[in-house]
Amino acid sequence: MPDDLAPVVEALNRRFLLDYPRRAAHWFENTPARSACNILKDYPLEVSLPVWESLAPGAGEALLALLPDDDARALLRALDPGRAAVLLAGLESGEQERLLGLLTEGTAEELRKLMAFPPNSAGALMDTRVRAFRGSVTVKSAIQQLRALLPRTLRHVFLVDEANRLSSVLDVQELMFAEPGQPLAELSRPVRAAVTALDPREDVVDKFERLDLDELPVVNIDGELLGVIRHAALVDALREETSVDIQTMVGASKDERALSSSLFAVRKRLPWLHINLLTAFLAAAVVGLFEDTIARFTALAVLLPVVAGQSGNAGAQALAVTMRGLALREITIRHWLEVTAKEVSTGFLNGVAIALTTGTGVWIWSGSFGLALVIAMSMVLSMVAAGLAGAMVPITLTRLGQDPAQSSSIILTTVTDIAGFFSFLGIATALAGMLSG
Repeated sequence: MPDDLAPVVEALNRRFLLDYPRRAAHWFENTPARSACNILKDYPLEVSLPVWESLAPGAGEALLALLPDDDARALLRALDPGRAAVLLAGLESGEQERLLGLLTEGTAEELRKLMAFPPNSAGALMDTRVRAFRGSVTVKSAIQQLRALLPRTLRHVFLVDEANRLSSVLDVQELMFAEPGQPLAELSRPVRAAVTALDPREDVVDKFERLDLDELPVVNIDGELLGVIRHAALVDALREETSVDIQTMVGASKDERALSSSLFAVRKRLPWLHINLLTAFLAAAVVGLFEDTIARFTALAVLLPVVAGQSGNAGAQALAVTMRGLALREITIRHWLEVTAKEVSTGFLNGVAIALTTGTGVWIWSGSFGLALVIAMSMVLSMVAAGLAGAMVPITLTRLGQDPAQSSSIILTTVTDIAGFFSFLGIATALAGMLSG
């Protein structure tokens, strides 16, 4: 190029970037990343910034990772914090920390907060390493870029419009067999479902199950593509949550691991053990109310654990089913009446069946019809109370804005013990004449 034309070309390029940043972004998206980066960094930020803000998801992240440190620092400081956070979120964690280390502590902390999402939200489950395309991109160009940027586990390609809003999707398998020059828009289909980054995990689970999806795109409030949730990642998250629920139900911290230090375990468990001790004293106090009855009929002391254990098991069953329903969004707190009625009726029917078996066994063992009647009646009452408690404890905790798994087993055990002891010893006191006979 003649030297006298260079300033003219430079001026035209600058004008083009300023006046048509979206069209310029399209060109950079389909240019090898290294070449695109070298061109963009040669322009001052006031010229290139609109282009950076218009790049499709995946393209901007690839270019940012190639920028020299000084240019990357300047770009991240000039970009809107939300946009900067989106760019950083699409990078590997090590690259994120490297770039954040270029910024002041306050700016870096602000971006970290913007990249973080609540633990049970869609944003916490998504993979931000997603490459989106325009509908005008050809099959050949898309395949070349996907081979260089994305993992082999990719199943879908997402398309975005001029404003980077999610517009459509196509299967990678279909992409592989299409004509090289065919535009992606001709192959794509409407998106069946999407979630926003702050949607609860229950909504994600519901869409995966109801629509039988293997990937679910995540968008922001403006409809811009942020990432994708893959079915395998969701399964892993649910498996981890299940293991955490098992620990929290019995008062162990969700942060404790099998190889955590003893001091850490003690610090996390001891408060709940004290709470459990308090509830045990409550149950003991109920037994103390009937001390005279137990002193007169020592067989009652032998049978107390039978009633308490059976009602505890029945309550644990109701608790597990209800908590699973809440976790998978099969039910909400609005279904409390139906769930409670179901568990109470289940407890009653199971109680009658167990009462017949227990009463028969106690009658054969003791020869006392009165003692058999007492334990049979108390078994029915205690199992009904256990079903009621097993349904109401997690629903009540959810209604109060608490984690339904948090030590619900301790609360349930207290209720079932008190109900079992009170019903058994109360009926025994009322029917003392039959026992003595």
